[in-house]
Amino acid sequence: MSITGKQLFTTLESDGTLTVAIEDVTFPEPTGNQVLVKMEAAPINPSDLAILTGAADLENADYSAGKYVAKMPEPFNTGSKARHGLKLPAGNEGAGTVVATGDGDKAKALMGQRVACVPGNAYSQYCIADAHMCLPLGDYTAEEGASAFVNPMTALGFAENAKAEGQDALLHTVGASNLGQMLTRICQEDGLGLVNIVRKEEHADLLKKLGSTHVVNSSDDDFMKNLRTAIDDTDAFFGFDPIGGGKTVDGVFKAMEQVAITKMTEYSRYGSNQQKRMFIYGRLDTSPTTLSPSYGFGWTLSGWLLFPFLQSVGSETVGRMRKRVLENLTTTFASHYKKHVSLEEMLTKEAVTDYRAMKTGEKYLVTPWK
Repeated sequence: MSITGKQLFTTLESDGTLTVAIEDVTFPEPTGNQVLVKMEAAPINPSDLAILTGAADLENADYSAGKYVAKMPEPFNTGSKARHGLKLPAGNEGAGTVVATGDGDKAKALMGQRVACVPGNAYSQYCIADAHMCLPLGDYTAEEGASAFVNPMTALGFAENAKAEGQDALLHTVGASNLGQMLTRICQEDGLGLVNIVRKEEHADLLKKLGSTHVVNSSDDDFMKNLRTAIDDTDAFFGFDPIGGGKTVDGVFKAMEQVAITKMTEYSRYGSNQQKRMFIYGRLDTSPTTLSPSYGFGWTLSGWLLFPFLQSVGSETVGRMRKRVLENLTTTFASHYKKHVSLEEMLTKEAVTDYRAMKTGEKYLVTPWK
């Protein structure tokens, strides 16, 4: 029996026209280990915005009921050439109730259960999801489980990655974010040192209340001095950055090298041999990443994405991580939301321009049946 419902799609044309609209869709019956989930809640994460809004001119877009049409400026439109003409669903993760299943044993075991899932089209009233990627939520609500995958598994992934590399501490450049708060709790639980960088004093106060011992405010005049002190105290030469563009990583590398030089026993014209590593895992700033020749040659900058990382560590580690998330969903991995919006409300000018700003502590939750 077919089921119909509303689903959001985003399309970018070659002339730079971005159309984001809600359509009525007939959803296929699940097969094998697929399940059909009646979606109850889905967060808007920074990773969703790449295709939902990108760098589009939202101030001058044309807004109507359940739809907006905007222009994608250059060079961002040309940079998105691969998606020109494609009508894409959006919404990486969410939570809801399984209302139909395929004939696979894993799928049938989930019938009637509330689950967290990562279907890739969570801004929808129904989703087809892989049973193997569904996390049964038990007594947790859909709101509590909606953000059970992307941020929790990413934050846990940072800690797992650091430990696998023999690191005792790490650095995070957006410490007060929802993910950053999770990382603060994880590092406390796992005995890892953590240097948190924030932009505002209230963000520093928030992290200190969570027990963070090394919080550095980039708005302070003595920021670099304080950053060097924090790195020196923790030996955090391994870090993660969701900003991407600008000079954030450059500044961190400089501070790491300046600390490393103070530990050298003899001079070298090439700088320290301390390995310094940073991972970019987002693009909050879409400008070019600026690096300068001021931190020797013992440094590495690379990208970090959740799904390739999970594939690299194997099913046993992933299973252990998922179990930890479920057991601590309302504590270590709790998410909080500024606003709940329906599918239609998420496409209003007020909402789109607000959640695209990605302000700390102002996460949106989409409730498709609101």
